[in-house]
Amino acid sequence: MLLLSAAVEAREPAVRTVLLSEHPEDFTPSVYVKGAVSTVLRFEAPVDASKTRMLAWEGRFEPLLVGGRKVVVEPVRDLGEDEGVPLLVTLTNGREIPFLLKPPGQGRRAELDQQVNVFEDRQRYEAMYSTLMDSLKQQRVLKEENALLRQEERSPDHALAALLANGDIKHTPFELGQSWQLKNEEATVRVEVLKSKRIPKVAVVFTLTNHDAKKPWSLMEAKLSTRSGGKSRPFALRMQQDEIVPGATGRIAVVADESVFQSPQGLEQLALELFRADGLSQAYLVLEWRPFKE
Repeated sequence: MLLLSAAVEAREPAVRTVLLSEHPEDFTPSVYVKGAVSTVLRFEAPVDASKTRMLAWEGRFEPLLVGGRKVVVEPVRDLGEDEGVPLLVTLTNGREIPFLLKPPGQGRRAELDQQVNVFEDRQRYEAMYSTLMDSLKQQRVLKEENALLRQEERSPDHALAALLANGDIKHTPFELGQSWQLKNEEATVRVEVLKSKRIPKVAVVFTLTNHDAKKPWSLMEAKLSTRSGGKSRPFALRMQQDEIVPGATGRIAVVADESVFQSPQGLEQLALELFRADGLSQAYLVLEWRPFKE
């Protein structure tokens, strides 16, 4: 097994509905934005461009784009964790709606917004339709997650990954192969590649110590794919805990079958990559299958 290092970013945006009638008059909705990514705010009435503005935006945002019932905002760079930029949208009917432009939260607490549909009254058709679409989307996501969990409960690879994530290697058929340590200001990651004489599988255990003084570390996603064509390969993943608080250490375990290395052209090299919650790559490994040697 081989290990290399690299960094890359990615995050999937989302569409969200804000119903103003559900909140008090002093409520300021948050809109979650990311550097170099456009976010669209869509309203029931046309927007008055002359009275729609951001405060202290110079150097942090591109100029506002206002047209019809839409406002487009785009940060020049990622906002800091404690940064917030006020936005005041004024509709042609005179209604003023304040927003606070913020960076996405950690983990699943707040996703990046691709589009925010803003409605004053939930009884209007568009509001009801948008809310229904949100509910159906959430229901679909929950069904997919439940189906995946049921499938994982019956998976031997997920059972092995759970044991490794809890540090119980002695009850698995694996033994330690190679290991490395990657370190930067934010985290130290020890990477261990495990092999087995008895089963045709490979496992990788990441032991991560969070050096950030304020933010917990959490995993956005992991990817296993062929290096040549970027085709996804199946694998099992388990974490010791969902978040690693400042100063603490946690484990992430990945288990994959030998078959993921195979293709019509022969054995493939695979790339295994971990993305932390802000979308940046925490670790990048290149794996290749080699028969076990005594």
